Amino acid sequence: MDFELSEELIAVRELAREFAEKEMAPTAAKDDKEKNFRGDLVKKMGELGFYGSVIPEEYGGSGLGFLAMVLITEEIARIHSAMRVAINMQMGPALTLLQFGTEEQKKKYIPGLVSGDTIGCFAITEPDAGSDVSGMRTTATKDGDGYRINGNKIFITNAPVTTGGLLYAYTDRAQKHRGMSAFFADFTQPGVTRKSIDALGALCSPLGELTFENFRVPAANRLGKEGDGFKVCMWQLNQTRLNCAAGALGLARAAKDAAVDYCNQRVQFGQKIGEFQMNQDMIAQMIVHEEAARLLVYRAAWLADQKKPNNLETSVGKFAASEAAAYAADAAMKILGAYGYSTEFPVERYYRDAKSYQIVEGSSNVQKMIIAQDALGYRKANR
Repeated sequence: MDFELSEELIAVRELAREFAEKEMAPTAAKDDKEKNFRGDLVKKMGELGFYGSVIPEEYGGSGLGFLAMVLITEEIARIHSAMRVAINMQMGPALTLLQFGTEEQKKKYIPGLVSGDTIGCFAITEPDAGSDVSGMRTTATKDGDGYRINGNKIFITNAPVTTGGLLYAYTDRAQKHRGMSAFFADFTQPGVTRKSIDALGALCSPLGELTFENFRVPAANRLGKEGDGFKVCMWQLNQTRLNCAAGALGLARAAKDAAVDYCNQRVQFGQKIGEFQMNQDMIAQMIVHEEAARLLVYRAAWLADQKKPNNLETSVGKFAASEAAAYAADAAMKILGAYGYSTEFPVERYYRDAKSYQIVEGSSNVQKMIIAQDALGYRKANR
């Protein structure tokens, strides 16, 4: 096994690190407090190619691969976890179009997502359909050369600002999950209303609700055949799950760095608090959790770059990274004490943002279910 990164990957990582530190860090706290969606930064990341590492050059990408995507995402999340989500919202739909779209669909929609001209999203979750994707109620009824979409999606990232993305609905409910279909939708068209939702963390990543009333989508925008939607959705989630795992790595690193710095600055009872064993215990555990998760996430990305099955490895990496981020944020809060609790320091933001990683793109419990069912032989993840 080779643990060395290529010069090209190191350069990509350095580019992302420099961008995050210069363009995001100065305003991260202010943007979080004011819940600012930074469309300008979304566009700049597109111009730098941050959404196109997994997309071929012919559609506007760089083709550098999944490990490049992980490295970029980790650096962005280390500085501003909420802005990491933009990579997922652009990359997820673009990569799904690349996998399942027609040549016409690829040429028409992927470049806009890669450049950031289209503000992407994927509309899956509903009030009664979270982890149980097949429980969705939104319908797509054939109408001439298109479909009429009716239903409600909730907790959709970018819902208040999206201009185009993936939309999942039933074309035949009688077929259960085999009756679900996938579409690429233009959300600027009439028939969709938006409502913002307040959340605990990731405040610069707008969250909301989409309600569809006879919202029209052309048949030409369907991905694959009618009934392919569940397959498309499960494939897509494995890709966006990997990006989420990389974001958790960045946040875990940020919390650890804040705790280490504070331990070497704060003096109590005549010595630096880093000299107390209880704090050393937490620092050591933060490092081990983060480093172990990093190897697992990088392995999943490497498998993807080799075009090998990686569903199981992605779930393992996502679970490990999400828990590492949650532990690191909690431990940093304990070490900084009142300063960690204060909104004048970034640790409280890390603490709020960390919880999302245990929920989105398949909760930690869902990842444990995938991992355990694979081990028990009930349902193999890499089929």
